[in-house]
Amino acid sequence: MDLDSDTLKVALSNTDPTSGTDVTADGNGVLANITEIAYTNLSARDLANVTSTQTSGTYKLSADDKVLTASGGSVAAFRYVIIYNDTPTSPADPVIGYYDYGSSLTLNDGDTFTIDIGTNGILTMA
Repeated sequence: MDLDSDTLKVALSNTDPTSGTDVTADGNGVLANITEIAYTNLSARDLANVTSTQTSGTYKLSADDKVLTASGGSVAAFRYVIIYNDTPTSPADPVIGYYDYGSSLTLNDGDTFTIDIGTNGILTMA
């Protein structure tokens, strides 16, 4: 992955991304092994202003907060927010990580859901 220039996106699921498939096995850490919701009535899922930096041995991957908006109807229930790299083709759509909201939620027409990336970023490694 080239996190400096690749396109990162958000996927949504109501099924634990680690259930049913050994995500640590070679080739399993990809979006195709996750049951996604239907994205009907949902705004674009691309992350904006992705930055990939390393300072004094600490790597940080960050992006702007992402606001998802339901428009034209409700959005299917979801609990998990998955961050994946949409650029590579082999393997396609590798998963970077995911957040567990703790319980399922549904966005009704006009509702928004903010993915707060915050100052800690998507991930930080030292």
